[in-house]
Amino acid sequence: MRVLVTGTEGYLGSLLAPTLLTEGHDVLGVDTGFYKQGWLYNGSPRTPETLVRDIRHLEVGDLEGVDAVVHMAELSNDPIGDLIGDVTYDINHHGSVRLAHLAKQAGVSRFVYMSSCSVYGVADGTVDETAPTNPQTAYARCKALVERDVTPMADDTFSPTFLRNATAFGASPRMRFDIVLNNLAGLAWTEGRIAMTSDGTPWRPLVHGLDIARAIRMVLAAPREDVHAQVLNVGSEEQNYTVRQIAEIVAGEFPGCEVSFGDPSADNRSYRVAFDKIRSVLPGYACEWDAQKGAAQLRRVFEDIDLDAATFTGRGHTRLKQIEHLIRTGQVDEQLFWKVAA
Repeated sequence: MRVLVTGTEGYLGSLLAPTLLTEGHDVLGVDTGFYKQGWLYNGSPRTPETLVRDIRHLEVGDLEGVDAVVHMAELSNDPIGDLIGDVTYDINHHGSVRLAHLAKQAGVSRFVYMSSCSVYGVADGTVDETAPTNPQTAYARCKALVERDVTPMADDTFSPTFLRNATAFGASPRMRFDIVLNNLAGLAWTEGRIAMTSDGTPWRPLVHGLDIARAIRMVLAAPREDVHAQVLNVGSEEQNYTVRQIAEIVAGEFPGCEVSFGDPSADNRSYRVAFDKIRSVLPGYACEWDAQKGAAQLRRVFEDIDLDAATFTGRGHTRLKQIEHLIRTGQVDEQLFWKVAA
């Protein structure tokens, strides 16, 4: 299968693309290259041919001969949405819907979209794919809007599948330290303590990046009728944690790490998620990683590369810091298009 993957040089893309190549797929990558500096370790034995292209500049010809698109190249995360909300909607909503239209026009039969459990926002009890969405941020609202606008495009020739991933964690060559478990592990390693500014009571579902990659590969291999226009939560019930539990699990993998908590946070996002459907639609799918294994993996990586505080806190591994740097230095314009060097 010829698969076009957007975001191949990102946190998840650098995990997914090598696994697709190993399974024999012909992979073409697309990445604008915002985060090239954030290479933490050499962990990809093979990387695909990659077009250095903003998804907003893709045309039908770029997708000709492609059997499936896996679309994960969007601006993440919530702080970037707060910084440049209009551009977030331009890329994450309008750009993603435009890409789906291009794919359909080019005859691409499958379109796998990386959505997010963040669309649930604030929810009582445990939510599944039938629950109403309640997004609280620009990032999450865009995910819900893409689902809304691409779903009606499904027909006999075009099959979109929407994967609502839990919050990702785990080691990746193109590392991110601005997501909860990874951030807490970095604090535990560099400071020997995790000082929470909140009480840690909100619920968050977690899923390792490699378990997300496995779900994508299984969707691509599944019979078309099984995944046609389906919305699937990606994760496992066992990995619904409170933020307090995540902090305590991480601290337990870093000897001598101390944990403290603060007052309740103004951030009211809290949700527990059911994952029955993905196991039904994709028989055999199960998460191979949990928070404890992920924290232990990160400790081993930090030991191997001798992670220092400057690397952990630097802009290379924090999306907001890198985007702010590109804007401040004038390397990108107000719409986040690269400027041509003089």
